[in-house]
Amino acid sequence: MTITSSQLYNYYQCPHKVWMDENGPKDQEIQETNPFVQLLWDKGVQHEANIIKGIGAYLDLSQGSRETRVDQTRKALDAKVPLLYQPVLTNGHLLGIPDLLELQADGQYLPIDIKSGQGFEGQAEEGDQKQKKHYALQLCLYVEILQSMGYCNTRVGFIIDGDGNRVAYDLNLALGLKNPQTYWAYYEQMLQEVRNILSGKESNDPALSGVCKLCSWYYVCKQWCADNDDPTQVFYLGRSVRDKLKAEAGIHTVADVAALDVQALLAQKKKDKTFLKGLAEGSLTSAKRRAELFRSKGAPVAYEKINLPKVQYELFFDIEDDPTQDFVYLHGIYVRENGKEYFKDFTATQISTAAEEKAWADFWQYIWSLPKDDFAVYYYSSHEKATYGRLQKKYPVVISEEQLAAFFDHPYVIDLYTNIVLKLTDWPLSSYSIKELATYLGFKWRDATPSGALSIQWFNDYIQKNDPAILKRILEYNEDDCIATMVVKDKLASM
Repeated sequence: MTITSSQLYNYYQCPHKVWMDENGPKDQEIQETNPFVQLLWDKGVQHEANIIKGIGAYLDLSQGSRETRVDQTRKALDAKVPLLYQPVLTNGHLLGIPDLLELQADGQYLPIDIKSGQGFEGQAEEGDQKQKKHYALQLCLYVEILQSMGYCNTRVGFIIDGDGNRVAYDLNLALGLKNPQTYWAYYEQMLQEVRNILSGKESNDPALSGVCKLCSWYYVCKQWCADNDDPTQVFYLGRSVRDKLKAEAGIHTVADVAALDVQALLAQKKKDKTFLKGLAEGSLTSAKRRAELFRSKGAPVAYEKINLPKVQYELFFDIEDDPTQDFVYLHGIYVRENGKEYFKDFTATQISTAAEEKAWADFWQYIWSLPKDDFAVYYYSSHEKATYGRLQKKYPVVISEEQLAAFFDHPYVIDLYTNIVLKLTDWPLSSYSIKELATYLGFKWRDATPSGALSIQWFNDYIQKNDPAILKRILEYNEDDCIATMVVKDKLASM
């Protein structure tokens, strides 16, 4: 049994993937790499190569068999080589290949991993910036092996992030203000759980979640959930809630959730404060209600009348961006104006700050050209608002922070998902994504494989090939996303 940093990452993403990789039916595993996953991998490799070019002298240990590299790594560590690239560290059942090992002034070695993402999650100005768990897990593994080999006596590592910044990770820090568990303790917990799975001491069940579609076991797990009437088919009822309901309340299926006696559970919670901890009356009631609707396959339900503005211009808005480059390449609007409908796009056709800024500035010029208080903007989920917040910081000359805040705070600028679908409605579906809702309502995308992740791949292909057909595909996909938003809005208005 060998445990690697990749297995820790897989467990962090989905505990069942570790089990499936070890025991799953290989003939049913998706063999083709997801194009978006491949894109992330390729960009990560290129970013690493760019960083390595600028780090100065190092010993390259990336070639050869594992055994050879293990031996070469040990000799280099004993010889106090200042910087090692792709060394191989082993200790019993642990195997780690950090991007770099760096000799410190006090004679110990510390690991450095090169990542294409940001070094922290959260925002420093909002006081919620913290180290990323999955980055920390990998660094912990490297540090533990180094400690066991006698080359390290501290719990510190480094990340070189997507901007080339060197970020120190203190692995003794608490996970958060409300969670005193340290990153190191979290790592030890994850490591033991992975060890138990690989040794056959523990197993776990599949669960449906947002990351599933990028996994090679997606169809196997989805079928298992359907065959077993698994509760994670209920919208917003994830693995942790499913496991808690199963362990503490004997709830095993969607049918069980639909039959919940919420008042009886609340009475038991009142007697025992540890029972179903974290699940309040609202969560239990919503789960029961959604399970009933999912099982009955009935019509979507609105719990109060949905009042939407009557205006001359209705704008259905969606952006396309590449998070691997922090680049927004398309702002799309499907306009409905006094019975006429048409699509407008504001697109960056090259990757440059000038192109990104111009596309965004052109979008705002169009918005400002509309009659004041006689247009409504509809979008789906908080992604657009959050992304525009980041764009404002990059290009403050285009629009001020106050202007942007006033735009999104206007009652006629409406996040359909956050403010209406999630709060006021329920649907007989496992997911309330725009694609699930619009498809349920009969809308069809022109593209055979509509996907925001694939749009990113298409855009990168377009940049390389400058093929108008690829750009046309991107624009049609975005237009269809905008029309899908209109379809959902119209349904909401009629409920």
